[in-house]
Amino acid sequence: MKHISISVVVPVLNEKTQLPELLQMLAQLDADEVILVDGESTDGTATLLAESGFYYYKSRPGRAIQMNKGAEMCQSDVILFLHADTKITAALLNRVRNMMRDPGTVGGRFDLSLSGTHPIFRLIEFMINLRSRMSKISTGDQAMFVRRGVFKKLGGFPDQPLMEDVEFSKQLKSQGRVASLRDKVTTSSRRWEKHGIIKTVMLMWQLRFLYWLGVTPKRLAELYYHAR
Repeated sequence: MKHISISVVVPVLNEKTQLPELLQMLAQLDADEVILVDGESTDGTATLLAESGFYYYKSRPGRAIQMNKGAEMCQSDVILFLHADTKITAALLNRVRNMMRDPGTVGGRFDLSLSGTHPIFRLIEFMINLRSRMSKISTGDQAMFVRRGVFKKLGGFPDQPLMEDVEFSKQLKSQGRVASLRDKVTTSSRRWEKHGIIKTVMLMWQLRFLYWLGVTPKRLAELYYHAR
């Protein structure tokens, strides 16, 4: 049985506090490649990356820019894009390998679990996972994965400051089956807790609705960072 190789690409920006835990997790994944891309961090992240033993590259800041840079360096069959505050296991990586043995599957994503203990996070998770399963639209928090050839064919993530994952998901649907794995990756709830749970939910709904109406990603980014 052919081995399905997987590259894990992680964009990072000022993650010095989170980085030791992230690097420890990455070392246990049994990935074929791990590539980290630093977007001009100013908190010492780059120094830790240089000492980590992992491949790491520098790029201009911007999640789409950084993920595309990492993808350029990949040699594996499949690329999995992981946010620095999202946790995944070796067992889940093997789920991706098994799923991608189906030649008709071009990519996919996991269900999402949030790290916070407040009961409202369970509702937020449920709504995110349901919406994603029905629409086949994924967000970066869900550890999106894609065949490297398909990613290259689509031109990577669009160079936009927000909603790059949503836009890429729309394009990916046209290429074949998108797997909605019910296994869960765990993403930090820190942005909800820092800025207010209800406020953050309402902001994200507003931004997605405005994007659907055709508001430009640049304008959405201005609204997002102003609200924060």
